[in-house]
Amino acid sequence: MSNAIEGLKPELVWKYFAEISKIPRGSKNEKQISAYIVDTAKKLGLEVKQDKFMNVAVKKSASPGHENVKMICLQGHLDMVCEKNKDTVHDFEKDPIELVRKDNILMANGTTLGADNGVAVATNLAIMEDKSLEHGPLEFLFTVDEETGLTGASNLKPGFLQSQTMMNLDSEEEGALYVGCSGGRNTIGTWKIAYDNAPGGTAPVKIIVKGLKGGHSGLEIDKGRGNSIKILNRVLIGLDEVGARLSMIEGGNKSNAIPREAEAVAYIPKKNLKKAKKIVERWNATAKAELSSVEPDLMVVLEEVDMKKKGKVVKKAQQHMLYQTISALPHGVMKMSADIPGLVETSTNVAIIRTEKNSIVLTTSQRSSVASEILEILHTHGAIFTLGGAKATHTEGYPGWKPNLASPILKVAKESYKSLYGKEPAIKAIHAGLECGIIGEKYPGMDMVSFGPTLEGVHSPDEKIYIDTVEKFWKFLLGILKNLN
Repeated sequence: MSNAIEGLKPELVWKYFAEISKIPRGSKNEKQISAYIVDTAKKLGLEVKQDKFMNVAVKKSASPGHENVKMICLQGHLDMVCEKNKDTVHDFEKDPIELVRKDNILMANGTTLGADNGVAVATNLAIMEDKSLEHGPLEFLFTVDEETGLTGASNLKPGFLQSQTMMNLDSEEEGALYVGCSGGRNTIGTWKIAYDNAPGGTAPVKIIVKGLKGGHSGLEIDKGRGNSIKILNRVLIGLDEVGARLSMIEGGNKSNAIPREAEAVAYIPKKNLKKAKKIVERWNATAKAELSSVEPDLMVVLEEVDMKKKGKVVKKAQQHMLYQTISALPHGVMKMSADIPGLVETSTNVAIIRTEKNSIVLTTSQRSSVASEILEILHTHGAIFTLGGAKATHTEGYPGWKPNLASPILKVAKESYKSLYGKEPAIKAIHAGLECGIIGEKYPGMDMVSFGPTLEGVHSPDEKIYIDTVEKFWKFLLGILKNLN
């Protein structure tokens, strides 16, 4: 037994957590961990099946007296995010995760811990083994590749699960019950660009927007943070006053992140350079004033650049259409939930813009926990792109999970938590993706709730799990299983 987990409760959960920490299980590298689950289930005499994607489903019969309870599924994902500190020597393809205990915290030595979602895997394995527990018929679902595409859940086939109720064990706040998540899709606009030679008597300048916080385009979309692409576009429109001609524009790097930086190269008549600098300075002051409380490090600057050969500029009509389209595209919160106070229901993010050889490509991302609202916001973006002369395309994305506050499993979970701990759990939803959205689409009518122990710093080497919350989570989960009827 690892010294880091010695003496920790519940013993079976920590035993399995240490075991799976020895098995490489980065996203798309789940063959070993999937085989381990299958082997463990067989050794325990349980019914098990594995699909061609390496998702695993295990069944355990009801304990005596609970045979007539409806079957319930306990679900978590097998893969983990593989990140390490620069000075840490670690090969995620073969090296075990080195566990480090510091008082009430368990971490890894310079790498991600894999508690997201190893704690669910270990918990399920512990319940599979423990014959002393009271519960009805159980199904355990172990999915692959949640972190880099949700492909395991997306490839689940009809009949792989029999349950009509599911507890997802992939939330990260003890005492909170999650009952909804957003779905997401992208809308991409592509302009085929025609160029002119840069006019005579002009000089190239670079306009840069930097110093923004950025952040997750779901979890931070309601924080009012600046969008570098939208800010840059306003500056470029302002530079129309001095005859600026656009040559290149770039900004953002992930569709699920608010863009932090953006820049453009434009050609400006040399006689107007001083005026152009003043315009940019004015926009710098304007943007800072608008966002002073949330973006203290924002900067908008103009730099002269040395181009060895005469450049190309976007034709005036296309430049105008591009600017107008970016102006028209909404960014931020579109609608708040009427069911969950403080929850963003629908949002959109102007995410990435790139200048390619003969085109400019602008990617936007849309999220909502309501499927019809995703379609509406996709239509809005598609229409704006089309009116702006771009070809609009949409990605397939992933479905949302609309909160159902009348959920039977939520009712049992709330009552179980209050009975155990003397207080109501917090009822929450998340404006980001969970596998519940996909599983709910694959198995219509699935009644779901999501919860877990407290984790922090997931997806980074700072990932930690609070040890005392694991025992609370365990007792809560067993309480729900005992109270189902």
